[in-house]
Amino acid sequence: MNRRTFTKTAAALGAMAVLPASARPRGSNERVRLGIIGVGNRGDQLLDAFLPHSDAEIVALCDLYQPYLEAAQKKVGGKAQVQSDYRKLIDQKDIDAVVIATPDHWHALQFVEACRANKDVYVEKPLSLTIGEGRKMVAVAEETQRVTQVGLMRRSAAYIQEAVQLIREGAIGKVTVAKSYHIRNESPIGIGNPNDTDPPAGFDWNLWLGPAPKVAFNTNRCLYKFRWFWDYSGGQLTNFGTHYLDVIQWALGQNAPKSVFALGGKFANEDNREIPDTMEAVWEYDGAIATFSQYNANNSPPNPGGWEMEFRGTKGTLFLGDGPGYQIIPEKIRTKELPALSPLYRKENEEQSRAVRAAQEPQSKKGNSNTADHARNFLDCVKSRNATNCPVEVGHRSTTATLLARISFMRGRNLTWDAKAERVTNDEEANKLLTYQYREPWKL
Repeated sequence: MNRRTFTKTAAALGAMAVLPASARPRGSNERVRLGIIGVGNRGDQLLDAFLPHSDAEIVALCDLYQPYLEAAQKKVGGKAQVQSDYRKLIDQKDIDAVVIATPDHWHALQFVEACRANKDVYVEKPLSLTIGEGRKMVAVAEETQRVTQVGLMRRSAAYIQEAVQLIREGAIGKVTVAKSYHIRNESPIGIGNPNDTDPPAGFDWNLWLGPAPKVAFNTNRCLYKFRWFWDYSGGQLTNFGTHYLDVIQWALGQNAPKSVFALGGKFANEDNREIPDTMEAVWEYDGAIATFSQYNANNSPPNPGGWEMEFRGTKGTLFLGDGPGYQIIPEKIRTKELPALSPLYRKENEEQSRAVRAAQEPQSKKGNSNTADHARNFLDCVKSRNATNCPVEVGHRSTTATLLARISFMRGRNLTWDAKAERVTNDEEANKLLTYQYREPWKL
């Protein structure tokens, strides 16, 4: 070992010494001890995604709803400690990483507190309820040097990685339009219209609300149905839309739109939801536009294969969906210029119509995005301290696109966006919606 090598090695060891033990690389066989906050619905799916990995140990579970806790405890064999207050779980010294699957309005607080407790974090999408929360989450993750993964699991799907690479390498030419769809017919009853009541016995409604405004308990406001109320969610626009806009931005090689316009309303359902059941959002990017369409239908898909996304390029269209995989339909391109107008125009045009060829061969691949693959990537990165497939900065940029559309809908106008400053440039009132005032005593 020469002096230069020795100096570099000593410097690296010195840097490692100042890191907390939880931020240092681990052995490949070392187990990662997990605590899961929110074990109903998506949390239950995440439990299923982590359990198959032999190096993942579920040591703690947290939920406010006792039936969810009981089911989760049974699934892990009764070995995990159970909590009803997430703060107690985060304080546990035997946890290396926290998995957050609570309603959107809780993500920021729980993420920040977990990072500051030296826990790595897997957090579900959408990353945050507001853009300001997302920026704070990015800053705290950088400050604390935590490994983070946002639950945009399509990032870990091999067939989607392949489709994105094809698009970015020009396989379908210049992409000018990317469309996405959320089609589900809930009319006319929707989620129903129950009266306000007292919360169920043992259910801490005040804690469930947390930083959100104090309102009377309504069964539609909690568990999965919280997605239809503005105080806790941006609806399917931010729920499914963030998945789609994440892939679209990734494929376009851009991390933010230049502008966005969204419109819609509660047109089809007679229930007590606040969030539209019908919506169209359009984002402008450099050289392309992207759309998200939400409407009530089951038997009339937006394209022949019922694909979730479609990328329209000058050489072909790539259809993409979770489960089907992807398919490329080539465009036909001319081998000669169209003739000028002349008495022989018809004959010449017939000749030209035959002088075309496919821009490429059709392609297709089956595949689905498995959350277990995303969980595997997170576990590997907790050990190696490498960046995950979807670190918090990436998740923040993708969530921001859909949160901007939410603000555009609320303001009823097109918004132009300065991605570097993270400010709306043509509507100062819209900037007031980048954050919101937490209910006391909660602070971010």
